[in-house]
Amino acid sequence: MPNHLHLLMTRFDEFEIKNLMQAFKSYTAHQANKILGRKGEFWMDDYFDRWTRDERHFRATVRYIENNPVKAGLCAKPEEWPFCSAWFRARKKKLVSE
Repeated sequence: MPNHLHLLMTRFDEFEIKNLMQAFKSYTAHQANKILGRKGEFWMDDYFDRWTRDERHFRATVRYIENNPVKAGLCAKPEEWPFCSAWFRARKKKLVSE
């Protein structure tokens, strides 16, 4: 997505979400600024987190994330968006069936 991202991850109990997000944002901001030839802030300070409660919630979250670029009009189907798990899953299935 051009203005935000969705990240689904499992954390170890000894790591706090705020520390994981700070490390993630620091690294990705540094890399993105290097690629874009710019300096300064890249991410907003805040983030929103949710706890996945069960398998049904997990699957609904994956569907929501994968359909986000479709809703934004960036592609017609989730597997067309190259920065999405659906894109990788679609290609793996093709490789396995060949």
